[in-house]
Amino acid sequence: MPQFRNQTGRAAPLYTAEQRRRRDGSAWTLVQGILAPVQFVVFLVSLGLVLRYLATGEGLAIANASIVAKTLVLYTIMITGSIWEKVVFGRYLFAPAFFWEDVVSMLVLALHTAYLAALATDALPPTQLMLLALAAYASYVVNAAQFLVKLRAARLSQPAPAMSDALGLAR
Repeated sequence: MPQFRNQTGRAAPLYTAEQRRRRDGSAWTLVQGILAPVQFVVFLVSLGLVLRYLATGEGLAIANASIVAKTLVLYTIMITGSIWEKVVFGRYLFAPAFFWEDVVSMLVLALHTAYLAALATDALPPTQLMLLALAAYASYVVNAAQFLVKLRAARLSQPAPAMSDALGLAR
């Protein structure tokens, strides 16, 4: 995955000092930190239920309910994530540092929303509905991986504390 680049073409840190301050001071950072693993757990449970239905033909109602729950958690994390992005970067979506993650997030939202629409209108038979859910879930996994790579890059780009700080020595 290409690194975020500044105007000179050099690899740039993900956050400026001011953006890092806003990120660290925002309650939305904590909200995202809580919702992301919650969404992943809901995804894993739902994935198991969807695969169970596809393998056995049993449990359609619970599989559908789990996909709806996953989609509601997704909508929640997308709305709060947009607020977080506004607080940190000054725009609700497509800040340069998270542009491609936001692009893929739109695909994730579109597929999950298509599932809800198909469920509500009986537009697809159950097996095709579950396959649509799996497509939505595959896009979610790609998007989650994007964010994990970005978080790792952000951690690696943070300046290391001075040795005196690490040892707890006064300056």
